[in-house]
Amino acid sequence: MSRTRRTDEGRGGLGSRLSNLAVALGCVLFLGGFAWGALLYQPYTVPTQSMTPTIGAGDRVLAERIDGSEVHRGDVVVFNEKSWGDLPMVKRVVAVGGDKIACCDDQGRLTVNGKAIDEPYLPEGVKASDTGIPPTTVPQGRLFLLGDERSTSLDSSVHLDEAGKGSVPRDAVAARVDAVAWPMDGMLQRPSGFADLPGGLSEPGPLRLVVGAIGLGAVLILGGAASGSFAKRGTSRKQQGRRREPAGVH
Repeated sequence: MSRTRRTDEGRGGLGSRLSNLAVALGCVLFLGGFAWGALLYQPYTVPTQSMTPTIGAGDRVLAERIDGSEVHRGDVVVFNEKSWGDLPMVKRVVAVGGDKIACCDDQGRLTVNGKAIDEPYLPEGVKASDTGIPPTTVPQGRLFLLGDERSTSLDSSVHLDEAGKGSVPRDAVAARVDAVAWPMDGMLQRPSGFADLPGGLSEPGPLRLVVGAIGLGAVLILGGAASGSFAKRGTSRKQQGRRREPAGVH
């Protein structure tokens, strides 16, 4: 075998090995990303308009499984409260145990511990004062939840006469919504209006990393498969060309 032929075959073999490695790594990232996401996240369909415009009726959301102790003000959570209904519900946490909540200041804004809260997620033209919440202290270990569409949401403001003053226990929370998956509206923004209160805002979950791993895995699989195919075609053409060359050329 000639030196040129050995070099070409060596290059072809290296290209094939690299493409196989890319495909293998891509499979690990792609399948691992899905497994990681399935372990951490749960999809939910929101059945009502109570969270518009943040989340519309019928939207599919991805919610990170968390413990109720990890919930912060401003979080949009999935919870189950038997006295509110038998299905999982999605609402926004506006106050936690010990907070004093009232509606409203002279600009129609909700107040928490005397601080007026800017709520840019409310529908355009809607104010917190459209609901009307009397001064209420949230019992310890509980959460006060409101829908972003305050005028139609069946939330804590509707259940004020119940035990717990309309709040729900922290352990009722099953997950925290990180993103709207369908339609693809992307990650939910953490509302800055609660940032200055004790405890601050929650950190987003690892959803971006999960999606990144899946995306990179798909690119490596497709790219590796394509480069491997091109490498095999190139090697095959060179071999065919040599077979057609007259004897003695080497």
